[in-house]
Amino acid sequence: MNQKNVTQISEFLLHGFSSQPEVQRVLFLLFLSMYVLNLLGNITIILLIRCDMKLLQTPMYFFLSYLAAADMGFATTIIPKTLENLPSHKKSISYCGCLTQMFFYIYFGNADSYLLASMAYDRYVAICQPMHYSTMMSHKRCLQLATVSWTIPMIHSLLYTILMVRVEFCNPGEIRHFICDIYPVLEVSCSDNKVIDFVLMTEGLVEILGPFVLILISYAFIFYSIMRIPSTIGKRKAFSTCGSHISVVVLFYGGVSWVYFNPSAKNPGLQDTVATVMYTMVIPMLNPFIYTLRNNEMKLAMRRVIRQHFY
Repeated sequence: MNQKNVTQISEFLLHGFSSQPEVQRVLFLLFLSMYVLNLLGNITIILLIRCDMKLLQTPMYFFLSYLAAADMGFATTIIPKTLENLPSHKKSISYCGCLTQMFFYIYFGNADSYLLASMAYDRYVAICQPMHYSTMMSHKRCLQLATVSWTIPMIHSLLYTILMVRVEFCNPGEIRHFICDIYPVLEVSCSDNKVIDFVLMTEGLVEILGPFVLILISYAFIFYSIMRIPSTIGKRKAFSTCGSHISVVVLFYGGVSWVYFNPSAKNPGLQDTVATVMYTMVIPMLNPFIYTLRNNEMKLAMRRVIRQHFY
């Protein structure tokens, strides 16, 4: 056990970005812009789905509205505190604030993952079981999937928060990151963390990879079904219904893989900081634009809503 100065720590110091004022000003403007775009884009998605009563009242858009809400929550968990700390000389976060940020960071990140898996299942049913789509993707089934997508991540994040409450920390608690993620916070721990390390390697791995495996299985069946379509036009149309979702899945799990599955995950450096920025700020900002620009139904609904309310 590490016998450093162990105290009841009241705050952590976050050292994730350069201390140069010029760099901090640029980062402040960049992150603020991304946060505003995130909110505008995802609120637009939610309002479009709620206002359009024809094109967008399908299970895919039902899940998309929840994904937009999760993306806003994900960014709001990270960016406001980062913006507060950037111009500050003492870049700190309270002990309770750190645990709260960790809880919602894990919660919204995993909710994103489960919602993407639910959307992949929806695309599987639509393409591989079209005759049974209305039955298999009934409103009740959609509510069940949405409930699972929000409930399991909450249990998961609550488990880690409870485990982290039992951890003792060294003073000063200097975290080599700009957020309170599990691995960087555990770096400043002075207690025996075998239990939480075991949980991370078992339950945590299943929690991250479980939805991803379900997505891979869904798309394996989807691609197999598409390849059996005789016409090129039919194949193109089938692929187009999955294009936006595939793009978001690749971006999301690409970020997850870099942040948590590269050898330096437990000792984040500059590249890991950049990857975390991509995962927590850039990707949630891009999702609404991907679904809007690559989706004809979204564009038609947007034109119709604009005509109804502004002309």
